[in-house]
Amino acid sequence: MDQKLIFLIIVGMMAVTYGPRLLPALTLSSRDLPPVVVRWLGYVPTAVLSALLVPSLLAPEGVINLGFDNIYFWVAVPTFGVAMFTRNFFGTVAFGMGMVAAVRYFI
Repeated sequence: MDQKLIFLIIVGMMAVTYGPRLLPALTLSSRDLPPVVVRWLGYVPTAVLSALLVPSLLAPEGVINLGFDNIYFWVAVPTFGVAMFTRNFFGTVAFGMGMVAAVRYFI
C-alpha cells in the first residue's frame, strides 16, 4: 500500500472517531442545559457501568450462573455494600479486587 493512502486512512479514522465526541462538546459548552437534562445525564455513567458489569457477573461463561462456583457474583454482593456505604470508587474497586484474590487463594 502507498504511504499516502495509509496516512489518509489514519486521518479518516481519526475524524470518524473524534468527530462524534468533539461536536457535542463544542456545541454544548457555551450553553446551559435544562436541569432535567443535567439530572438525566448524571445517570448515564451508572447505566453504562451496569450494562458492562451485569453480564460478566451473572453469566461469566455465557450462561446465567448464580451457583457458589460463580465467585464474581458472590464477591459483587458485599462489594456493592461497600460501594453504597463508602461512596468511594477506588476503595470499592480495591475491596472487590482483594475479595476476588482472597476467594481464589483460600477456595
